Amino acid sequence: MRNISLNTIDAVPRDVLAIGTDYPPNMLLSAHEHRRAQFLYGATGLIEVSTADGEWVIPPDCGVWIPAQTLHETRMLNVSTRSLYIEPTVAPRQSHKCEVLRVSGLLRQLLLEAVDIPLEYDLHGREGILIQLILHEVARAKPLPFFAPIPRDTHLATLCREFLTAPHITSLPQEWAKKLHKSERSFSRFFSAQTGLSFSNWRQQACLLNAITNISAGKSITEVAFDLGYCNVGSFSTMFKKWLGQTPSSFIQRIDE
Repeated sequence: MRNISLNTIDAVPRDVLAIGTDYPPNMLLSAHEHRRAQFLYGATGLIEVSTADGEWVIPPDCGVWIPAQTLHETRMLNVSTRSLYIEPTVAPRQSHKCEVLRVSGLLRQLLLEAVDIPLEYDLHGREGILIQLILHEVARAKPLPFFAPIPRDTHLATLCREFLTAPHITSLPQEWAKKLHKSERSFSRFFSAQTGLSFSNWRQQACLLNAITNISAGKSITEVAFDLGYCNVGSFSTMFKKWLGQTPSSFIQRIDE
């Protein structure tokens, strides 16, 4: 099915519903939730997902797992999506938080095919087998660290969300500790307990998310690197390749394909 609202078909007696949707550029879907779990894949463009737990950026060749009844806001940057809406009882992943997942070549082709099968597909025929294979592939997909967790503490959460709007790699933990009236050591323990990451790792991931979004939007690699506070493009490229497994220029080529 294509360009149809989930609400109009949610009651269809199938464990998995596949919908393809073409969005206008820079489309923001305000906070909402689904009764079913969702696996969202962008066949083109870039997706950003925000929940109370964190911020996720989904680049090409990736998708995002959104558990059932998870309140989330989604921004579509030149995106044509392929979504699976899955009954919670057959959910192939047990995570209670969103996950960015690597989409294999096989899974990609299955997702593209799934949106063209009949709505009430034959459970025991070709379409039913295709859906079962998709669930197996989603279950085995590799999670990727393209997210920045948001802490539960309201004061620290405010600082984190402010940082995400304009991240800078030279931001110092001492500065954050002072704002929260803590010693640097106390702040470091507190930050790790709240986010599951050290401050330096969280800061780096926040910068990576910003870089992915801005490079996808057409900014030059040099501009992105200096906006994030890197002293040279080489240092930025090294960080980018460490986390993404490819250089910024290779990433741009994938987006433009």
